Amino acid sequence: MELNTILFIKKKFQEHYRKEPPEPPPGLEKREWGFLMFEPDSGMRRHKAFVSVGEMQEYIQAMVPAHVYHSAAYYQHPSAPTMKEKNWEGADLIFDIDADHLPVKTDSFKVMLDDAKHEIIKLIGFLMDDFGFDGETLHIAFSGGRGYHVHVRDPRVLNLDSAQRREIVDYLSGTGLDLDHIFKKKYVEGDDKRSKILVFPSESQGGWGRLVNRKLISYLQELAGGDNPVKRLMEFDRIGKKTANKIINTVNDPVHLEPLRMGNFDALSSIPAGFWETALQQVIPHISVHIDEPVTADIKRLIRAASSLHGKSGMKVISLTVDELHRFEPLVDAVVFGDNEIKINVTRPTTVEMMDEQFEVEEGANVLPEYAAIYLMCKGAAEYMGGVR
Repeated sequence: MELNTILFIKKKFQEHYRKEPPEPPPGLEKREWGFLMFEPDSGMRRHKAFVSVGEMQEYIQAMVPAHVYHSAAYYQHPSAPTMKEKNWEGADLIFDIDADHLPVKTDSFKVMLDDAKHEIIKLIGFLMDDFGFDGETLHIAFSGGRGYHVHVRDPRVLNLDSAQRREIVDYLSGTGLDLDHIFKKKYVEGDDKRSKILVFPSESQGGWGRLVNRKLISYLQELAGGDNPVKRLMEFDRIGKKTANKIINTVNDPVHLEPLRMGNFDALSSIPAGFWETALQQVIPHISVHIDEPVTADIKRLIRAASSLHGKSGMKVISLTVDELHRFEPLVDAVVFGDNEIKINVTRPTTVEMMDEQFEVEEGANVLPEYAAIYLMCKGAAEYMGGVR
């Protein structure tokens, strides 16, 4: 990033911070702070602490960092130069969902963020339904970049160690999930043979059983709908035309649908167990949450500060309630800069999707709204050339 680009971006960040300074986290005086600056090779500045909101905000307004972080942990001496001297007193339980870690890859920034939002909604469901956390204890934030963060600020989690936090991630991601625990196998005697059938979980039970029931029924309805469902079902091992029609008729019949939701799959008891095992392998990835495990396990992690600006996008870290999350549109709601025209030199062709607009930008001189120009400069894809009257 060239010097004139750095100076322009810092000027715009500083103007924003003077109007809307970052929010303090709970326990401000016990948090360690860290900063990455715009200047190249400046490194991370950490082991910083503040005794008041005003001191924190004045520091950020004066220094204008590219990235602002504070610790998930609470320390007795947060500004001490070593972790041992800080004296750890507990830490929020934090989760990071980053689009880069999701299984489906896309070049569209909007689609990427939509996928991350879908993932964070799944996570919130787990935290509230399975772990019993109240929405008031969940601090949700759009990261300003490619995903979302959740801070669980419940006294019961503060003293969890890394291994215990990793176990929570394993549960959320379905790591080590024992399908035999969810689907009980039993054998029934027939006229001439002994058959194995599965006993299914109900929608009313807790944990993974409830989620598997819902997603499995949804998956069956998807298979039974659309074009040529018989052919689709017959692609499964040991599923013939008669069995395929039985599945289609059952999942499309409201009389049978309610028992299925209650875990009573007697209407489909003749379906081979292998079909269900294959179906389960299809639905489980849609239930599990893709979390950046090292972030959650790290009890001394620095996490991006609420209301700060992201130095690689120019967008704002937005705090959200559970209700606000569903309505939130990051490429509109997290954009803080205006639409004055800015001339930039684009170093590589790219696409910008912001404010319900899509800009196809070619290499070389371009004129874009300020918010889009700052986004490209922060990404390192453009250099500042000046304002346009």
